[in-house]
Amino acid sequence: MRRCHVVALPGRAIALLAGIFISFASLASCAQPFSASVDWKPKVPLLATQWTQQVTATNALPEYPRPQLVRPDWQNLNGVWQFAGATENQAPPINQNLAERVLVPFPIESALSGIQRHADRMWYRRTFTVPNTWSGRHVQLNFGAVDWQTSVYVNGQQVGTHQGGYDAFSFDVTAQLRGGTNELIVGVYDPTDSGGQPVGKQRNNPKDIFYTASSGIWQTVWLEPTSPIHITRLDMTPDVADQALRLIVHAEGDAGQMVKATALNGGVEVGHATGTTETELRIPVPQPKLWSPEQPFLYDLKVSLNNGATLVDAVTSYFGMRSIGLARIGTALRPVLNNKFVFEMGTLDQGFWPDGIYTAPTDEALRFDIQKTKDLGFNLIRKHTKVEPQRWYYWADKLGVLVWQDMPAMKLEAPSAQAKQEFETELRQMIDEHRSAPSIMMWVPFNEGWGEYDPRRIADQIKQWDPSRLVDNNSGVNCCGSTDGGNGDVVDWHVYVGPETPLPSVVRASILGEFGGLGLQVTGHLWQPGTHFSYHDEPDAATDTQHYVALIKTVESLMSRLGLNAAVYTQITDVETELNGLYTYDRAVLKPDASAVRTANQHLIDESKKLNP
Repeated sequence: MRRCHVVALPGRAIALLAGIFISFASLASCAQPFSASVDWKPKVPLLATQWTQQVTATNALPEYPRPQLVRPDWQNLNGVWQFAGATENQAPPINQNLAERVLVPFPIESALSGIQRHADRMWYRRTFTVPNTWSGRHVQLNFGAVDWQTSVYVNGQQVGTHQGGYDAFSFDVTAQLRGGTNELIVGVYDPTDSGGQPVGKQRNNPKDIFYTASSGIWQTVWLEPTSPIHITRLDMTPDVADQALRLIVHAEGDAGQMVKATALNGGVEVGHATGTTETELRIPVPQPKLWSPEQPFLYDLKVSLNNGATLVDAVTSYFGMRSIGLARIGTALRPVLNNKFVFEMGTLDQGFWPDGIYTAPTDEALRFDIQKTKDLGFNLIRKHTKVEPQRWYYWADKLGVLVWQDMPAMKLEAPSAQAKQEFETELRQMIDEHRSAPSIMMWVPFNEGWGEYDPRRIADQIKQWDPSRLVDNNSGVNCCGSTDGGNGDVVDWHVYVGPETPLPSVVRASILGEFGGLGLQVTGHLWQPGTHFSYHDEPDAATDTQHYVALIKTVESLMSRLGLNAAVYTQITDVETELNGLYTYDRAVLKPDASAVRTANQHLIDESKKLNP
């Protein structure tokens, strides 16, 4: 979680224990009903999903938002807020009713927000009360993500600011609270692609492979009671060779607090360690059950801060035991998971929704894309130039899929010095926030040269920040005038329709970061009928299926003959007018035959396992 201006970094929360799915809507999520809820209405999306009608003024993403750092008490602030556009240097609308109603946490361009238009500057306003049971404790105000610059006011006082569209941040608002009703105002500035900040594929004028912007609050907002000294982050690194989990507990408040951490399997302790905050602990995990896409086993973790015999803070979490590296298998250098090569056959996943744009309409919808990817025989998702809410990575960990995590790109022009600094700050926040997810196998800072600079230095910096994972210095180095830094762990080509492969070297494995892009229009499931883009149009589902199967057979040949190790098919769903999806944008229609796709993918993966000695 990112340290913000003005105030210190507070705690986190979420709770989904490794072995059991828990709906955290049932925890102490005592969100106060907003008096204007009856005035909110969703807009009509250009295309609806099966979940669109399930979203109401009172049930917007009720699940606890932070699966790897969980506290039981929290108050969900999702729901209907007041809303208004703003102007530069405008004073915050303290004690003023705003004219419009927005459903948080859906970005304002989305139909589910109730606004469905872009604004560079905006105000959000709501009221809340703090439960009496929180008396004597500090209160943290947590934001999953807001795009892009945020100013926050509680009862007329500014509690802090934040800059960055993809990372979580928090403020300790204890000093600003009062008994009874409290006022919360959030101001946001988001220039989207007219600024220099990371935006991914967001555009104010979307077309083809660039899509609708997502401005403002787009992830869950919640309150959480903590001690003055409390845990803020857990950095968990599995060490399979040593049969241990390496853990660093970060905390706010006095340094050097005593820590106890216990790893559990189904409620039974497997190992524990004690130490202090900000230092590495070794938790024994004897004969570990390894995490993999085939068997995504997760351990539970309990962590507490103690002052002598007094419990100061306690959280729960989860982790997976797995190893990542490169090894020579036969004549080719290949990526290995748990010391075994398995071909990584994946989909490109943009993370866009026709009703919520950047924000999935429900948690079930968030899970849907991952589950359907698995059902089709894929074992990999490339999360493309977007960072998801933490619950998405929980589902990847829980369901079992490998993830290549892209950094959201800056716009295509050469970035300024200030933009580079912001990019690297947000890059570090992405890595720190998601470094403990066992599903993430590789970091990808650049794509096809978009906003690219110093790829060699950036790749080395990422490796320094996180030596436990692979790094792809630039995905698509053969494309679009991009530059290969010559380092990192892989050399990555993009070929449409393809497939083709770069050749591995003595230090880098070869991967195909994008290929395919077969397009098929499905009447009744189009974002804008009459407008579409794809890399190759197919006439019907049968031809689409046959072409896909033929592509995978070629991929299999490239694996065995030339040392290809991974391939990412574009893409899991259509996105707006880009119709390259296996599924339509509304997730209602699977275009190719499911059995044929699954059989082709599984045969490729099974053949790859035979290459291991």
